[in-house]
Amino acid sequence: MAQEFSGEQKRYLEGLVTGLQAGRVAKGLQPVGAGANAMAAPAPPQTGPDAAHLQAQAAVEASGKKLVDPEKWKREEHPFDAYARFREQAAAGEFPKPHDNFRWRYYGLFYVAPTQNSYMCRMRIPNGILTAAQLEGVGRIATKYGGDYAHVTTRANLQIREIAADDAINVVEALQDVGLTSRGAGADNIRNVTGTPTAGIDPQELLDTRPFARAWHFHVLNDRSLTGLPRKFNVAFDGGGRIAALEETNDIGFQAVQVDEGAAVPAGTYFRLVLGGITGHKDLARDTGIVLKPEYATRVADAIVRVFIDSGDRTNRSKARLKYVLDDWGFEKFLAAVEAKLNHKLLRVAANDVLPRPEPDRIAHLGVHPQKQSGLNWIGLVLPMGKLTGDQMLAIAALARDLGDGDIRFTVWQNLIVSGIADDAVDIALQRIAAMGLSAKATAIRAGLVACTGNTGCKFAAANTKGTAEAIAAHIEARMELDKPVNIHLTGCHHSCAQHYVGDIGLIGAKVPVNEDGDTVEGFHIVVGGATGGNARIGREIIRDVKQEDCPRKIEQILRAYHAHRASHDEAFFAFANRLETAELNRLIEEQTP
Repeated sequence: MAQEFSGEQKRYLEGLVTGLQAGRVAKGLQPVGAGANAMAAPAPPQTGPDAAHLQAQAAVEASGKKLVDPEKWKREEHPFDAYARFREQAAAGEFPKPHDNFRWRYYGLFYVAPTQNSYMCRMRIPNGILTAAQLEGVGRIATKYGGDYAHVTTRANLQIREIAADDAINVVEALQDVGLTSRGAGADNIRNVTGTPTAGIDPQELLDTRPFARAWHFHVLNDRSLTGLPRKFNVAFDGGGRIAALEETNDIGFQAVQVDEGAAVPAGTYFRLVLGGITGHKDLARDTGIVLKPEYATRVADAIVRVFIDSGDRTNRSKARLKYVLDDWGFEKFLAAVEAKLNHKLLRVAANDVLPRPEPDRIAHLGVHPQKQSGLNWIGLVLPMGKLTGDQMLAIAALARDLGDGDIRFTVWQNLIVSGIADDAVDIALQRIAAMGLSAKATAIRAGLVACTGNTGCKFAAANTKGTAEAIAAHIEARMELDKPVNIHLTGCHHSCAQHYVGDIGLIGAKVPVNEDGDTVEGFHIVVGGATGGNARIGREIIRDVKQEDCPRKIEQILRAYHAHRASHDEAFFAFANRLETAELNRLIEEQTP
């Protein structure tokens, strides 16, 4: 008796037939099966939640182009249809081949060989906020199944590392046991949604971002048609609070704004829509001129993503982000397509009808700060290179439960905040933080120090970012005192996970040539003058090929040049770096003797 086709075989055949049908139509031929008198028509639409993706793939092939391998892998076997096989693979203690390494990222699992022969698991934490019970759960999971630590990411998220092959399934399911999920946290999906870390407690905020981030989070989780995009996709909500969400670095940014009287819409609080941020490709999200009532954010984001599903590049991974659709189409064509999905026009206002947004405080993510709730405070903890041990996670959870409101809030600056600490409990909280081996105080050099995983845990990185960041901080602290915070971002490769292009000073990993034979050592190129918020801009490269061991001294020279030649004591590093031409800035740097 003939056996039925497997799910993988069925999906492959469906995609193949759709491609053939679309190809015939493109050539002016009738679809296979059409009657002699039938008019040429588009290929029959796929059905089900994957239909739009399969149709987009088929259209690519019908045009004579080739899909990249991940697109083929998604069509051959959708990752969310492969859970049973994933479980079998874990039970056998096997790590995945490339096609399954891609598929298992849909469950938040990244096989990170050759740097570590293990998985890393990234989770979803909407608006970056966990409960004490959830953080305690993560701590226990990291201890039992991982390397007994977790890293805070630049998306206000957590990732557990050093997970053995046979524990991969255990981590995924244990996270669900504590009310978390890793579903869709990697690969071609909408990643963890970020928001203002101090949402709901910030005296400065225009809008509490938590309900909107949460709505988007659950919308994505419960709609499979929003998985399997042409490439990863980032969404952020910024409520105008004291700690920035860096929404301009996202594909979609929702910025809380106040619209003044006399505008084309009634005065009030709206989200301004910005699109196309991807700092690794040297672009920040751009203002669309559109504002929307906050409760419509999920609906508008959904329509934007669906236009991207239809139009994103599935032939070239390096050009597959939203930015490139916007560059190719222009904003007006793209927004018209979004409005067609919504079946209504979006609201537009003139820039001068939007009141200036409150500026963030560059050190509000650290230390003790009063909340909008009288008598309560948030405390921002310094995490060395964003690392938390299992015991520290348990201790922080206990602190939040005993002295706070039970929430732990992660920030894009790779640290966390414990909120709801009463005035008379602050000293006790600080003592407990110190007992964990942590602190709520940071030097100006550490306050804005951000580093990606680097080559100790990521195969793409060209250098040890976290080790170099620590060496820079220790070197500067021992030799000079900064009187103003300076953001220093270290990223290991072009993916720019630490967003080096928006730091005051950015370092990107490189292989530095040391002789004519082509031998290289680890090092960095140096960028300066990047910024976010009201001064948002992409930094510019000023120095190439600095050996890793020379980076601390070179950063000291840069900072000494800033102190010696700033226009006034109040001039920020950003303004100093962008006031000078590159040649002049390099001359002033080289004049400094560390």
